Amino acid sequence: MDNLINHPGIISAFSVVIIIMLLLDLGVFNKKSHEVSNKEAITWSLVWISLSMLFSGVIYYYMGVEKFSQFQSAYWIEKALSVDNLFVFILVFGFFNVPKHLHHKVLFWGIIGALILRAIFIFSGVGLIKLTYLPEMEILGYNLKINAVLTLFGIFLIYAGIKSWFADDDGDEEKDFNTSPGARIVHKFFKVSSNYDGDKFFTILNGKKLATPLLVVVGVIEFTDLLFAVDSIPAIFAIAPDDPFILYTSNIFAILGLRALYFLLANFIHLFSKLKFGLAIILAFIGVKMVISPIYHIESIHSLLVVAGVLTLSVLASIMFPEKTAERN
Repeated sequence: MDNLINHPGIISAFSVVIIIMLLLDLGVFNKKSHEVSNKEAITWSLVWISLSMLFSGVIYYYMGVEKFSQFQSAYWIEKALSVDNLFVFILVFGFFNVPKHLHHKVLFWGIIGALILRAIFIFSGVGLIKLTYLPEMEILGYNLKINAVLTLFGIFLIYAGIKSWFADDDGDEEKDFNTSPGARIVHKFFKVSSNYDGDKFFTILNGKKLATPLLVVVGVIEFTDLLFAVDSIPAIFAIAPDDPFILYTSNIFAILGLRALYFLLANFIHLFSKLKFGLAIILAFIGVKMVISPIYHIESIHSLLVVAGVLTLSVLASIMFPEKTAERN
């Protein structure tokens, strides 16, 4: 396995790209809150996907096809699972009646929080995995080296896949997001005004400083992402359990493209009506991969082909067999 110490340029390139893009996003292109058009969303989606693919090319050149396949697999798994998260974001914005020109700012700060949380989860998770390998044992004639955490993750993902397949989509639509722990935390520490004040998180009312509902929405978005990370982070551990660099960089590139993807999803939601079934299959497949890994290792390139194939078929099925009665707001 390539040691990243031998490739400091990759780490530097990643860091520079992320910092520059965030500064451009916050300080140049989106300095003023505005409603994101389809053209802008498509442009930024292409920019982030292109940067991700370019970075994966750098990984291929310096670290080989195996690391390239791991990056690609983890990237598309995170991207796919995040789409389900975006469905809930649409419901959250609708529940709190967030003006469309403020969606981008909420998503920006939500994603900044996600970058920090994912770093904690991934690097601590890799450390935990290294500590939880059981002594080698013989089972049914096989000498197996089982990892307790990866096996538990695998079983959980199989369960999550089955649950996702049969999940009732109407449950989230009827949810009161004011009861979300994210909303309750904001209300616990701040008094919240009844109305928005432009794109401000705090406002002055009758001489008192109050949080605006926009801060509550950010809290709900952050907690929602935290819940979805429970599925997505274990899933990518199946790809490269001992390489936090591959896991984190692929995760970050996938997350940073979510804002543009959100605006496309909100306008072209009919293209994803069957996606939940594809995600269920992917979760179950990754879970099986983790459980059987001590006996049989599924190569990263094969995992990538399965993920790509399932996602493509689920989108094609959504287009060919659209849902006429179920529409999300």
